[in-house]
Amino acid sequence: MYINNGVNLSPLVVAQARESYHSDATVNRWVEVLVDCPGASTELEKGEKLYTYRLPAKLEVKPGDILSVPFGLQQVGGVAIRFLAKPPVDFAPEKIKEVEDVIQRDFIGDSYLTLLERVSQYYYTQLIQVIRMALPPGLLGRSQHRIRLKRENIPNGAVEFLGSTAARQILKILQSQVDGDYSFKFLKRQIQGFDYGKKQLLERNWAESYVELLRYSQPQTKPVVTLVADGSYIDLNKRQREILKVLRDCGGELWLNEFLQICKTTTPTLKGLEEKGCIVIEEREVLRREQGPALAQDQPKSLNAAQASALETIQTLDGFAQVLLHGVTGSGKTEVYLQAIAPLLKVGKSALVLVPEIGLTPQLTDRFRARFGNKVSVYHSALSDGERYDTWRQMLTGEPQVVIGTRSAVFAPLPKLGLIILDEEHDSSFKQDSPIPTYHARTVAQWRAELENCPLVLGSATPSLESWVSVRRQRSKGAGEQGSRGAGEEFVTYNSSFLTIRQAQGIAPNSSLYLSLPERINSRPLPPVEIVDMRQELQQGNRSIFSRSLQAALQQLQQRKQQGILFIHRRGHSTFVSCRSCGYVLECPHCDVSLAYHHTEEKAPELLRCHYCNYARSHPKFCPDCSSPYLKFFGSGTQRVTQELARQFPELRLIRFDSDTTRNKGSHRTLLTQFANGEADLLVGTQMLTKGLDLPQVTLVGVVAADGLLNLSDYRASERAFQTLTQVAGRAGRGDDPGRVIVQTYTTEHQVIAAVRSHDYQSFSEAELEQRQALNYPPYGRLILLRLSSLDPIQVQNTAQIIATALSTEEEFEILGPAPASILRVANRYRWQILIKFAPDALPQLPDWEEVRSLCPQSVSLTIDVDPINIM
Repeated sequence: MYINNGVNLSPLVVAQARESYHSDATVNRWVEVLVDCPGASTELEKGEKLYTYRLPAKLEVKPGDILSVPFGLQQVGGVAIRFLAKPPVDFAPEKIKEVEDVIQRDFIGDSYLTLLERVSQYYYTQLIQVIRMALPPGLLGRSQHRIRLKRENIPNGAVEFLGSTAARQILKILQSQVDGDYSFKFLKRQIQGFDYGKKQLLERNWAESYVELLRYSQPQTKPVVTLVADGSYIDLNKRQREILKVLRDCGGELWLNEFLQICKTTTPTLKGLEEKGCIVIEEREVLRREQGPALAQDQPKSLNAAQASALETIQTLDGFAQVLLHGVTGSGKTEVYLQAIAPLLKVGKSALVLVPEIGLTPQLTDRFRARFGNKVSVYHSALSDGERYDTWRQMLTGEPQVVIGTRSAVFAPLPKLGLIILDEEHDSSFKQDSPIPTYHARTVAQWRAELENCPLVLGSATPSLESWVSVRRQRSKGAGEQGSRGAGEEFVTYNSSFLTIRQAQGIAPNSSLYLSLPERINSRPLPPVEIVDMRQELQQGNRSIFSRSLQAALQQLQQRKQQGILFIHRRGHSTFVSCRSCGYVLECPHCDVSLAYHHTEEKAPELLRCHYCNYARSHPKFCPDCSSPYLKFFGSGTQRVTQELARQFPELRLIRFDSDTTRNKGSHRTLLTQFANGEADLLVGTQMLTKGLDLPQVTLVGVVAADGLLNLSDYRASERAFQTLTQVAGRAGRGDDPGRVIVQTYTTEHQVIAAVRSHDYQSFSEAELEQRQALNYPPYGRLILLRLSSLDPIQVQNTAQIIATALSTEEEFEILGPAPASILRVANRYRWQILIKFAPDALPQLPDWEEVRSLCPQSVSLTIDVDPINIM
């Protein structure tokens, strides 16, 4: 059996990190394993448990290997942590269970494990949960132990040699199947005394046992035909010589299926050639990777003075430094990335490039592949499980490569990492809200860069205020600025509350640099931003969702053979459906939100959908409350806007680009390629349009309703609105033709609108930081959000009150709440929140989270969100 040692892993030290036990060892060997226990808690417990296992004599294992081990009646995954010289005291060694197999070797090195531990500690999550998230799907899944017949070793009358009834029954069942292959689980249900009977068969070498992983966690292979002899000295017929000539002309090697089609031959014919020693047919692994289009080789572009200066600074960095590359939209940040990576690949190092959305990866990947060829891989959740598994294994080879991915790629196991880049570092998509750990990729990337001793480049036209503040003080010091400082210059290191932990682990404090790209490529001007007051439009009789200025601009698009982008805050057709007779609003039965109308296709049933739990129903003919037939659609989503465009501008060709139209694999690339090829005049979409798309032919950007971004109950609402509007405005005028931006709003006096009009990040950030500082919100304060949810509304409310009362005894932090979430009910679960606020310059005496968790009944779920981005 296995031994539970109850070891606390805070901090965990991997002993003898590169030591391994070799197959010729004959003494007993033991290893402690961090097991992915069935039914394990998903939150941090007081110390995670290590289990002791015996190592088989012929199995080589190293700390950091992923193992398959028996746990109860199951076969589960685990990570080898450290070796033991002897088994635990007071336990018989012969009762300790054996490790079954090694699933993946050398997965966790010293620095990588330190990173995972830090994520576990900082985000209050079990280490095994962090490891499970870092791995591709399936490696810690439930593997299956099987037994397979070795027919060539079984003599005639074999049954007579077996003294065990169970062994005879196993043999009979295995021989009854063509493959002679069954799972232990199946045979145990059929045969009493299975374990003893199995042992007899294995000892006689009449059968073999093996661990079968989940299907997508196994390499994919295809048969390949290889020429090994030209056949000149072998007796071959004319047809066989023709086949060999085709194979020789094709380079001596072809996939079997392709070869059969080219030669119009059959497998038995090729088998005949193999028997004569002319060819070899063997299985060879095929890497499952995202396939992009064939691309012409791209050459480095000439840089302007600001780009060249930024590149020189990055390339001269020796060791860890955090660099904020603040470049206006269209300033050429990507070219700086490319030229910073190129010399690293030549010296055998790799680079990691993180982007906020999957929709960005096709365009960015194509540009990187045109420069670096097959050294570029992508890694994100939209890949198939097999593609993620193969890409992940390719990273482990240590070959110099560039990995482009979304936030989960921050855990990509690149052993020779020379540079980490976060493009659009301000984007909230880098923060994971669910499931745990609720990590921020920017924070984890900073820790990883420190551990790997390599630079971290944060690129953005609208930097997050956390990143902006973290460089302001060092920038002012470096420039020798005099005089009083504004709020934005009161330097606070991002995550400095974790500074004491970093110093305790021997990691130097932050080294922050600021690099600016203040101009667009070729000195192109930023597009002028026209603000349209929709209140005046209504007063002057225009009831269209498009202002007269935007209507005129849209009419000119096709005349001038130009393209445009139309940004809408929401997908769908209408924000809600209401009865004009009684005011009743159709709501989701599972969430406290209105249902949005979605138009599927012409003459299809009208569909109402919840954007939170995906509940859907048909649109009723009559009001459910008063039976009135007068139901009206209110608000405008992407579907309604495209319908209005088709009605008012039938000559315009449209492409809708939102999460409804990009659900299928490859749809992002397909739609953007169609638009780039001039197959549409207008790209209509949601926030996916704002994130780094480079479309030089776009001259017009229209924002239909900016107000949906401005007035949200979140202290970050203004920052997000400014970033979104500035980013979408930056899509215009990136080519030779000048751009134009039209923003429609009912609140022209809002400070965000004024800053967007003048592309003024500086004035916006200073005004916003003054408010943040006054209220002690990040980056001048730190937050932890406790999210509670339950099917029982009374129980979750009472639990939230009990926890808030227990926490209120502490004086080092402020408690806000408990309060119901802005949307109280989602998917029939009622949600309450407690916000903990404190200063970031020192780690306070935080509560014992296990004591807090013990206050929660089983029916109430508690999630601890450290440094939350979304508090709604």
